[in-house]
Amino acid sequence: MVDKPRHSRRKPLRVPRVARVARDYPESDAPVVSAPVPSGRPRSRGIYLLPNAFTTGNLFAGFFAIVQAMNNRFEIAAVAIFIAMVLDGLDGRVARLTGTQSAFGEQYDSMSDMVSFGLAPALVVYEWSLRGMGKLGWLAAFVYVAGAALRLARFNTNIGVVDKRFFQGLPSPAAAALVTGLVWIATDLRETRWIDATGGDLRWLAWAITVYAGVTMVSSAPFYSFKDINLKRSVPYMVLPLLVLGFVLVSSDPPTVLFSLFMLYALSGYVVWVWRRLNLRRQAASN
Repeated sequence: MVDKPRHSRRKPLRVPRVARVARDYPESDAPVVSAPVPSGRPRSRGIYLLPNAFTTGNLFAGFFAIVQAMNNRFEIAAVAIFIAMVLDGLDGRVARLTGTQSAFGEQYDSMSDMVSFGLAPALVVYEWSLRGMGKLGWLAAFVYVAGAALRLARFNTNIGVVDKRFFQGLPSPAAAALVTGLVWIATDLRETRWIDATGGDLRWLAWAITVYAGVTMVSSAPFYSFKDINLKRSVPYMVLPLLVLGFVLVSSDPPTVLFSLFMLYALSGYVVWVWRRLNLRRQAASN
């Protein structure tokens, strides 16, 4: 008796879903089936505390300035915006130094800047001086707010495109310092009896500076960014005495010194722009 060979029962091969779709449907009508994503470690949704804490302080200072302006405490409102500037300068540097940069932090920083350097300065100068001008007053404040929004949007979209040594247009913190610096210095001089003019008396000056700041933010004038300064690099000894002298100078009369510095900075972009134009003309003439 001869034994018959036993055939092992093979399981039918399972055709992958993508292959079945390609077999059953014509190429033009085949539905799009995404490949399965390999399961791995769940993505963390946490945020970095240290830089975002500075950004939150920036946002709080801007909101506090709005509240103080509504209560006619304009000097405190101006000081709060300058504090917001300091905190805004720290959050980015802290994030870079500690390696805690994130997309969330960038967006959160932009939203905070819009409040602290867009809405807050416009409301402060409007309540202090522009309210009595009617339509011209609130239109000037709106020009400033729109300029700040456009400036921040352009900055976010041009990262990695423009020269990092220069900002394209006046930075919104500097524009805020220019507008609220006027409020601070005028209020301080009035309290110290140097001038008798009120915010209403200086309304045209406030209107001109507000519109200038709003338009300059959306201009193409180059403003030095100070981003090429390496804090980790050693510097000559004389830098330290100069730094001490700077602190003493600012502390002697903060409103006057800060307003003067930011006024010069707000004009420097157009000086650089004219200088570059003249150089281009000279090069073209020489060629």
